[in-house]
Amino acid sequence: MSHKSMQKKILLITYYWPPAGGPGVQRWLKFVSYLPEYDIHPVVYVPDGAAYPIKDMELIKQIPENIEVIRQPIKEPAQWSKKLFSKKTQQLQSGVLPSKRRSWVTQMLLYIRANFFIPDARVTWVKPSVRYLKQYCTEHTIETIITTGPPHSIHLIGKQLQKEIGVKWLADFRDPWTTIHYFEQMPLSSYSKKKHYQLEKQVLNSADKITVTSRPTKELFRKITQKPIEVITNGYDEKLLPKNKLQLDVQFTISHIGSLLSDRNPIQLWKAIADLLKRVPNFKNDLKINLAGIISDEVLESIQYFGLIEYIENHGYISHSKAIDLQHTSQVLLLLEMDKQSTRVILPGKLFEYMASKRPILALGPKEGAIAELLQETNAGKYYTYSQYEAITNCLYAYYQKYISEKGLYVNSKGIEAYSRSAVSKKMAKVIWDL
Repeated sequence: MSHKSMQKKILLITYYWPPAGGPGVQRWLKFVSYLPEYDIHPVVYVPDGAAYPIKDMELIKQIPENIEVIRQPIKEPAQWSKKLFSKKTQQLQSGVLPSKRRSWVTQMLLYIRANFFIPDARVTWVKPSVRYLKQYCTEHTIETIITTGPPHSIHLIGKQLQKEIGVKWLADFRDPWTTIHYFEQMPLSSYSKKKHYQLEKQVLNSADKITVTSRPTKELFRKITQKPIEVITNGYDEKLLPKNKLQLDVQFTISHIGSLLSDRNPIQLWKAIADLLKRVPNFKNDLKINLAGIISDEVLESIQYFGLIEYIENHGYISHSKAIDLQHTSQVLLLLEMDKQSTRVILPGKLFEYMASKRPILALGPKEGAIAELLQETNAGKYYTYSQYEAITNCLYAYYQKYISEKGLYVNSKGIEAYSRSAVSKKMAKVIWDL
């Protein structure tokens, strides 16, 4: 793809940007770093003063120096509700909602958030952004814009700019909209629900092109729109892989990186580990379980119930660079996707980093999920549903036996280079140039 004689200036509109931590920020932070290699020069538009639930100051260092970032103030309900109910707001934003025992404050905040801010709590940023960007795009002759969601209100900025100044618009969906797992759990009135479906349909049918992160998401959107949809997965950044080979943990470490919420509580896995502790000599001397991220109380209760608390090292939220190190030193990497029909489409960003670490992956999720397909294709790990107690136990036992005999685990995966950030950025560049 050669566009040497040409340069393309694009405007990326995103809510998540450093110092925001968590998975939402990674995708476009990386694309912005690699796209200039294909003569695409992004200007990034982000909120000023956003109420990010998690922050990772180290990510600021990953913003390319020559990238222009423009900011406009955002007023979010999270800012005022934080003052009133700080802990509850933090939990709501992080997605850590106890599935039972919701207090009236949590229920009230959820109801207000669901029905007064459609499609989401960042919708108040749409109008001021459109006003500001209309002028900006005209003055700086920007003809191509990209919006990335969630939050899906960001797409409404794109829709409005396309309508008012005729820019070409690519809508990037890191997650689905009305088919996302938590949509059904939100206390939406029938009017609010209808409004979501309408907005989703309008966005999907107005954008010039759509990009999604998995094949099943494309199939879902195909039912709503005939617009061109490209699958461009997330990936791993080869530049961030450890320069020198890191020493593998001496212990049999099983590590989960990321939030561990109530609806991802792997009861059969805890039971399998507890049973192996009873049955397998020395297992209790070798075992260590690393948890890095926000953990719900219900998960901790289960761990306690199965007598595993002494094997747990709870790291809390860690920076992205520490997460990569943990992936490379662990013996087994644990990936948990919610067991719901709607999560079959999800390919979590960390899956690609897991694959790049060449550690065996033990993944649990819904039947026939997109994760299962990718693990099979790359031979990077094993995938089970949450209820497959025997298979999970056998897998852990086999991993442990291999750890004993080979003094460390390593996976000979295949074809993962296709998921490097430079490879997926090349695909994204082609989509942008074809606009």
